[in-house]
Amino acid sequence: MPWYLYLALKQLFPTGKRLSFFTAISILGVALGVATLVVTNSVMGGFGYEIRRMIIDTQGDVQIRANGLINKAGPLMATVAKVPGVLGVTPFAEGVGMLEYGRKPAFPMIQGVDVNRVNDVIPLNRFIRVGSLDELDDDTVILSSQLAYSLGVQIGGKVTISSPLLIERLKNDEVFLPRELVVVGIFEIGHQQLDSNTVLVTLRRMQDLYGLGEAVHGLNVKIDPKLDADAMAERINAVLPQQPEMAARSWMEANSEFLFVLQMEKNLVSILLLFIILVASFSIMSSLLTTVVRKTREIGLLGALGGTPRQIAACFCVQGFLIGLIGTGTGLALGFGFLHERNHILLAFTKLTGSQATLERFYQFSNVPAHIESLDLVIIITGTIVISTLAGVFPAVRAAKLNPVESLRNE
Repeated sequence: MPWYLYLALKQLFPTGKRLSFFTAISILGVALGVATLVVTNSVMGGFGYEIRRMIIDTQGDVQIRANGLINKAGPLMATVAKVPGVLGVTPFAEGVGMLEYGRKPAFPMIQGVDVNRVNDVIPLNRFIRVGSLDELDDDTVILSSQLAYSLGVQIGGKVTISSPLLIERLKNDEVFLPRELVVVGIFEIGHQQLDSNTVLVTLRRMQDLYGLGEAVHGLNVKIDPKLDADAMAERINAVLPQQPEMAARSWMEANSEFLFVLQMEKNLVSILLLFIILVASFSIMSSLLTTVVRKTREIGLLGALGGTPRQIAACFCVQGFLIGLIGTGTGLALGFGFLHERNHILLAFTKLTGSQATLERFYQFSNVPAHIESLDLVIIITGTIVISTLAGVFPAVRAAKLNPVESLRNE
C-alpha cells in the first residue's frame, strides 16, 4: 500500500479509535444528505410511477376518441386490431350518474365496459376484491370499495342508477325510469379518487342509460410493452377513418401536462436537497483544512523525507473520497431502511396529528408509494462521491504548496 494511502487511513481512523470526531461529523453529514435524496427521489418517483401505472391500467396505452360519438365501433376495432403491435382493443362509454341505496344518494362516474374484451386491455380482474367480473351483466353492477362503504351496500344489495337522460326525457314529457341493479362485485385500484366514486356496468347498460344506441365514447388500446406508445399512436392514426377530430393519443400525450408537473416537482426538490450534500462537502473541507493547519510540521517532515507535492495532495484527496464513499454507503442504508418502514412511520405520524384523511384526500394514495430509477440512484451515488472528493482538493493543494523548511520551523 502506498504510504500516502496508509497515512490517509490513519488520519481518518487513528490507532485506538474506530473513528475520529471530525471524520464522524463529515460522514454523518454526507449520509444524511444521501438518505434524504434517496427517500425524496423514491417517494416522488413512487407517486409518478403509481400514477403512470394507474393511467395505463385504467385507460390502456393508447386511447381513441372523437369529437362526438363513435358510431361504428365494431369495424373500427377490427381495423385497429390489425395494426402491428396492438395486443387488444376494447370500447367504452362513460358519464356521471346518480346512484341511490337506502335513500343515500351518490354521483359517481359510471364506466360502461365490454365484459368480453375489457381484460384484453385493462386488468380489471386484478382489482376485483369481492365477487367476480364474470357475474357482471346488464342487470348487475360492480362498485368501487370506498363508494360501497360510504353507501353501506354489500354483495347482493340492490342500487338504483339514473342518468341525465332522465331530465331530458322529462322535458319531452317522456318517462325514463331509473334502473335497479344488483351489486355483484367490489373493486379497489388503490387510488382514492377512483376508489371513492366509480361504478362499472356493462357497455349495453351504459348505452341504455345515456341513450347512445350502438355508439361508444371511445376505444382503449393495449400495445406491446416493448413498443413506444407515442409511435404506436401515430401508426393507429394512420389507419383511422376521417371522422371529425377522431384521433388516437398515447397515455403520455393525454396526460402530458400533469406528467410534466410531476417531473418538474421531482427535479426541483432534488436540486434543493442537493444543497445538503454541498453543506456536507464544506464540512469535509473545513475538517481537512483544520488537519493541514494542525499538522503543518508533520507535512513538512513528509516533504523533507522525499514526499512529492502530488503524493501529499493525494493523501487529502483520498480522505475526501473515503468520507464520501463511507457516507454514501451509510446514507443508502439509512434511506432504504426508512423506505422499508415508510408506511409504519406515516401511520404513526398521521395518528399523532390526525391527518390521515387529509393526506388521502390530497395525495389520493392510501399508502406511500416508493420507486427510484436506476439512473437517479447512479447520479446520487456518483455525484456525492465526486463532490466529497472535490472537497478535499483545496486542502490538498494547500498542503502540497507548503515549503518543507518553513513547515518544520512552524510552532
